[in-house]
This record gives sequence, C-alpha cells and structure tokens, in this order.
Amino acid sequence: MRRLHRVRRTLNYVNLSTPLGLLVARLGGARTAAGPGGLILAHGYRIPFPIAGAFTVGNVVLTRHEEGYLAGDLLRHEDRHASQYMACVGLPMLPLYVVAVVVSVLICGHQASWNVFERLANLEDGNYPRKTPWWIRTKNHEGDDFPQ
Repeated sequence: MRRLHRVRRTLNYVNLSTPLGLLVARLGGARTAAGPGGLILAHGYRIPFPIAGAFTVGNVVLTRHEEGYLAGDLLRHEDRHASQYMACVGLPMLPLYVVAVVVSVLICGHQASWNVFERLANLEDGNYPRKTPWWIRTKNHEGDDFPQ
C-alpha cells in the first residue's frame, strides 16, 4: 500500500469518517471486505438512500450491488472521494457535499454535474453526465453535454 493510502487510512479513522462509514455499512446490512489502497468495500447495502450506485464515507465504499461491482473507473472515483474526506478533515465533508449538490442542482438541474466533489473525482469515472448550465442552453441543446 502506498504511503498516501496509509496516511489517508489513519487520518480517516482519527477524523471519525471511516468509523461512521463502518456504522452506516452495518446499519445497512452490508458485507465488508478489505479493498485496494486501504479502502473497505461494503456490498449489499440495503437502505434506499442515497440513490447513487456507490457512495463513500471515509474509507468505506458502499454499494447495493454484489461483489465485483466496485472495480475499475468507479472504484478509482470512489477512492478519490476517500481522499476528499481526508482533505476535509472528515465529517465536515458531509455538509460541504450537501451544499455542492444544491449548487449543482441550481446551476444545471443535476446533483453531480457541477458538484465540485464529483468533478474532482472525475464525473465520467462515477458515471455522471456533464450537463450545461441552464443559462447557456439553447432550444436545440438539451444540456447533456457542453455546447460545441
């Protein structure tokens, strides 16, 4: 494991974001297993919130899907969110993320397209679309991509 991952794992335990993630996984009935880079993968999460295919709390990556779903680009996207928890000193990321969702919805009507956390984690890796802001859309352009 890289030094950054060891530091992130330690700091996300100390800042209480990973313990919260483990509690959420337990409450949601998810099965946990060690993942790459100090992540903990939690499959079979049963609570219907949030609506995302996967989400991260500290170093814990949760999904409703079975083993094998958290791989490739999606896992890299969620790995970046774990680093964001470290950068935000843990739990303050939660209200900051909510603010970022509201800003994104106000800008384009989508919760992730202009969410700074999702953009920094690479929208495409998280399977999110790039929507144009509402004020630059044209009649022929429905906002699914940036205008050309």
